[in-house]
Amino acid sequence: MSQSYPDIDVAAFIDHSLLTPIATPTQVEQWCEEADRYHFASVCVLPVHVKQATNLLHSKQPKVTTVIGFPLGANTSMIKRYEAEEAVENGATELDVVINLGWLKSGNLDALYREIAEIRESTGCPIKAILEMSLLTEAEKRTAAQMCMDAGASFLKTSTGWNGGATVADVRLLKEIAQDRIGIKASGGIRTIDQALELIVAGATRLGTSRGVELLRQRDTLEKTPNQSTS
Repeated sequence: MSQSYPDIDVAAFIDHSLLTPIATPTQVEQWCEEADRYHFASVCVLPVHVKQATNLLHSKQPKVTTVIGFPLGANTSMIKRYEAEEAVENGATELDVVINLGWLKSGNLDALYREIAEIRESTGCPIKAILEMSLLTEAEKRTAAQMCMDAGASFLKTSTGWNGGATVADVRLLKEIAQDRIGIKASGGIRTIDQALELIVAGATRLGTSRGVELLRQRDTLEKTPNQSTS
């Protein structure tokens, strides 16, 4: 399937993610070097590593993304807002914010809206709202997506990767809802170049994955494989 989409620059879609709790400064340095070398859209690191990543990528193309309220989304709004403000002060230029799923499930939509809107207003930073779609009904997915769009999110993101990964069906649903007004980030479980390309064709404008370099190597291998057809 990969060879069906030769013109897609997969690297430009990738948020090169290092979100394991055992990430070290040495790994952050490696991820930043790879993001620069392969021209990824951004490096996505935990808040504690934002300042290091910012220093390493100063004046370079990749953005510095971090996660807020990760991975559960259940911090208080005040804590999430402070975490987001500190991350921006340390150099983050995009924020992946886990929404409060309990509020969504219980119908407390005003609080859900207000939390995203306040983080957006206080930081002035693009927000990727993480919906954790594997835990939601279709009606909840639609409601969450619309509320986050109304609150000023710049992207709708499928998942943290801790409760299931991105699916083509969910990306298509978000594309239908977003109508190209904001971006869509597919994240979680993207292990092959075929998966990556399917998600992009379905509507993803970003891919969150720790396997960005591996995906590009898979792509290179496919492109170098000679045509096996006989003459």
